[in-house]
Amino acid sequence: MSRRFIGLVSALAVALGGSLAVGAPAQAATPAIEITKVYYDSPGTDNRSNASLNAEYVKLTNRRARTINLKNWTLRDKANHVYTFSGDVKLAKGKSVVIRTGKGTNTAKNRYWGSGNYVWNNTGDTAYLRNASGKLIDKCAWSKKGKGYTAC
Repeated sequence: MSRRFIGLVSALAVALGGSLAVGAPAQAATPAIEITKVYYDSPGTDNRSNASLNAEYVKLTNRRARTINLKNWTLRDKANHVYTFSGDVKLAKGKSVVIRTGKGTNTAKNRYWGSGNYVWNNTGDTAYLRNASGKLIDKCAWSKKGKGYTAC
């Protein structure tokens, strides 16, 4: 009985143009907005000067063929320090925006967290990017001090 059942299932699979093999899981799609670099340890002495704070940053890149508005998207670390994109921040196809830790005037290419303290831990942390609905879009983690930055 079991040989007949296996033969029937095999014949059905061949007739339908399929096989009994189990497919491999699909690869994760590239996120629409990707964290492409985190400079978690600004060069030189960590003296909390605005220049030093602004040398700590996260770079986001649009991987889609259309412009994406980052209004109300958030970038945060494990300790829940949160940067929120306020107003319309339109990131065109293939373009990047850098979120710097310190103070400055926001432009299309550079946004400023406005913090007087470092956000990203040199010895390990995770950057989380969420859309306006709170859905996790991308994350980038590092576990030890290396070159001071990581490509994600």
